[in-house]
Amino acid sequence: MNIISEINKAALEAVKALYGQDVPEKMVQVQKTKKEFEGSLTLVVFPFLKISKKKPEDTAAEIGEWMKQNCKAVEDYNVVKGFLNIVIDTAAWIGMLNDINADEHYGEKQATEDSPLVMIEYSSPNTNKPLHLGHVRNNLLGWSLAQIMAANGNKVVKTNIVNDRGIHICKSMLAWQKWGNGVTPETSGMKGDHLIGDFYVAFDKHYREEVKELKAKLVAEGMDEEAAEKKAKDEAPLIKEAHEMLVKWEQGDKDVRDLWQKMNSWVYAGFDETYKNLGVGFDKIYYESDTYLKGKAKVEEGLEKGLFERHEDNSVWADLTNEGLDQKLLLRSDGTSVYMTQDIGTAEMRFKDYPIDKMIYVVGNEQNYHFQVLSILLDKLGFEWGKDLVHFSYGMVELPEGKMKSREGTVVDADDLMEAMIETAKETSSELGKLDGLTKEEADDIARIVGLGALKYFILKVDARKNMTFNPKESIDFNGNTGPFIQYTYARIQSILRKAAEAGITIPAVIPTGVELSTKEEGLIQMLADFTNVVRQAGSDYNPSILANYAYDLVKEYNQFYHDFSILREENEALKVFRLALSQNVGKIVKLAMGLLGIEVPERM
Repeated sequence: MNIISEINKAALEAVKALYGQDVPEKMVQVQKTKKEFEGSLTLVVFPFLKISKKKPEDTAAEIGEWMKQNCKAVEDYNVVKGFLNIVIDTAAWIGMLNDINADEHYGEKQATEDSPLVMIEYSSPNTNKPLHLGHVRNNLLGWSLAQIMAANGNKVVKTNIVNDRGIHICKSMLAWQKWGNGVTPETSGMKGDHLIGDFYVAFDKHYREEVKELKAKLVAEGMDEEAAEKKAKDEAPLIKEAHEMLVKWEQGDKDVRDLWQKMNSWVYAGFDETYKNLGVGFDKIYYESDTYLKGKAKVEEGLEKGLFERHEDNSVWADLTNEGLDQKLLLRSDGTSVYMTQDIGTAEMRFKDYPIDKMIYVVGNEQNYHFQVLSILLDKLGFEWGKDLVHFSYGMVELPEGKMKSREGTVVDADDLMEAMIETAKETSSELGKLDGLTKEEADDIARIVGLGALKYFILKVDARKNMTFNPKESIDFNGNTGPFIQYTYARIQSILRKAAEAGITIPAVIPTGVELSTKEEGLIQMLADFTNVVRQAGSDYNPSILANYAYDLVKEYNQFYHDFSILREENEALKVFRLALSQNVGKIVKLAMGLLGIEVPERM
């Protein structure tokens, strides 16, 4: 049993035995003892004063004495006003370490047949451009959240909805037709997603030129600036052609569909490579080209039931004014669908494919309103999880130089970023002598692990709800709250364990009691035991940063212990074995915590 759980149980029993009253568990408040007082844990006794009808000091002393006599984990106690400071017996600490040591997956719950099924949607790329830094944050959050939900005993389905249709796709297609000269990934030597992304940028460049010319003409004819701008944007020849192509696509025009399939296949090959390098994947991929018709059918069904209304221009709307929102477009007047229609269709397909208990959408905070509306619409349409869908809303990623703009081609490409991070890790590790004595293959693999670990950790340590600035240089640092610092500590522990094995020292499956522990060692065991609660909290709060910062706090504490105490040079053999077992379990928990973030840890560094 966890020591805190044991103390909680003993406190409840003490109150019952001393004052003859059962109290709810939530009344028991146990916290870490302040450094200036003796003890490891402190019980706050103020909630029990109404029952004891005694002074805080007397109540604390009575409960403390009862616990000392009746709870094996309690060695001694002291009272400071209404606070009962409890000294934990050494054997209890070692018993706790043995519990952790015996469980390879300590802190993680396994799913059963009866476990709820959680579906997590993340990534959601557009096939008109490669994945960029914003997608990197999305994918890392989605993947980590999936691992965390699984570690909390849920069945998890990781899903991706690819935005493979719509006006933006038509823009890239049209640009390729006009200025591509038949270029392919093979003839250009470019990844398919990069190639298509360049044509999206090209479309926007030409379109803006057209808008500028048309606006100038309209202003010259006497139209005011604002009206001229709007008209020019709507009537520029390129945008009209793109809309015509979209209508043709929805009508199933063979030429348009063939071009669309060809160009998308190039993009998918590019995406797959990026996902693989990033270390993320999916159980099921949906495509909006399949889901939008389902969505349209669902909207028509809602129309028949009187849930939606058709306007004079043939467009279909949902009136959400009674919910304190506005009217929401579901089908355009030309019959083409919007994102909301597609999301309804995707929900329909997913619900048929899986018995979903909880649906989590990992989508940026600029879509907060969209998901508020989607939740209401899905509930109206009869989806059981509609009302309770979770929009895991995260902030934007900026660079020290400012915001990224995909249309202008100023985004930070995910592939380029990963390559740069690995290269920087290689340079930094070499300068610090971390790669000395390794083969080129080993050095390259460590550079990959450290570079990607730095990227992932830097992004995941920030609360997802906040906007963040990503600074590549800061992320690859072997000191401070960084991925490489945590990875290096893990590698250090593995080095200690290898040296112990070479010296013929065996760490027993059950660590014997009988050694005197320092406050630092007790604190480390308590931190390891806390991992269970950390995993639970990260799951209930949908917050991977809790795990990231726990891993940092743990290795920081361990490094202090490493500097202050001997391990392999310790003369007391029993104490040496204990410290090796403690180090081994710190390594294990660090690996588990980082694994839930999707971050590898190297065996040597």
